[in-house]
Amino acid sequence: MGLGAYVAVSAALFALGIVAIIARRNILYILMGIEMILNAANINFVAFERFGANGLDGQMFAIFTIILAAAEAAVALAIVLNVFYLFNSVKPSDPDLLRE
Repeated sequence: MGLGAYVAVSAALFALGIVAIIARRNILYILMGIEMILNAANINFVAFERFGANGLDGQMFAIFTIILAAAEAAVALAIVLNVFYLFNSVKPSDPDLLRE
């Protein structure tokens, strides 16, 4: 399997992530779309490293991105739980009121 196959899978995953962010009206689906986009970037990092330069730079960037995604998911889910507690909804358009 060549580099083109990995890039095609990565592009499809990136497109699905963009569609999930734009089309869905739920914060959890938006977070899942962001995770898909980050995984598409990881596939590109590893594939270009495999078929390009010799070293571990692609794998290191992928591991760093996985760690970043885990931290982003933990913080975002805490925010989502707080928004649900305050507004009883997980739609991104509902929490539009500022507290006084």
